Amino acid sequence: MAQNLQRSGQLRPVDLARSHGLSTQAVRNYEAAGILPAAERTPHGYRTYTSLHAQALHAFLALVPGHGHQTATSIMQAVNRDATEDALRLIDESHAQLLDDRRTLEAVEAAVGDLEPLPPERGEMFVGPLSRRLGVRPATLRKWERAGVVQPRRDRQTGYRVYSAADVRDALLAHQLRRGGYLLEQIAPLIAQVRSAGGVAPLESMLHDWRARLSARSRAMLSGAAALDAYLAAGPCRARAR
Repeated sequence: MAQNLQRSGQLRPVDLARSHGLSTQAVRNYEAAGILPAAERTPHGYRTYTSLHAQALHAFLALVPGHGHQTATSIMQAVNRDATEDALRLIDESHAQLLDDRRTLEAVEAAVGDLEPLPPERGEMFVGPLSRRLGVRPATLRKWERAGVVQPRRDRQTGYRVYSAADVRDALLAHQLRRGGYLLEQIAPLIAQVRSAGGVAPLESMLHDWRARLSARSRAMLSGAAALDAYLAAGPCRARAR
């Protein structure tokens, strides 16, 4: 039976799985999720796939590194339901996010380059105004305080947290790094380095790694676009309509 399927240009689930380093269950799951077009069935009820399914699987796996699993899934689902414009919009949104991340990185790099000792008597803020400036909840700032990222003092009369200019700088820097995907436990030691004037070399290393990851993601998007374009050129919607 396997030889007959191969001679007819059809592929078994195991053939498709092995060629992409996956399990047959993963292939079935991808089909059920709409990542692959629906498989044909033999008279005995067995799934059979074609080169079109192989192209769909290749396109999905190529999209994941640049766009993430969830977005790649949504892109393939859109294509397979003949909603190519929706798929292209999702791709555009990923590129826009990548551009925003690059701008964020550049802002952090600029912030690091401009780091200077700040006079404690200037730029003090309470938790409300600072949280609004950052676009985060006050609870987030309190979480950062527990992690050692910021160290506000307490007003003697009211007991309110008061963030010095240095605290504001540290909070801005932490906010940018959080957007870059770094955890508080990674950020806190770097902020401590900056705070103690111990140098910014560790932060510069992190920024270098961040830039490398953005470049890798950009290249992955190019590879994903090429694979998806090949799949679109194969005419999945036309093939499904026959």
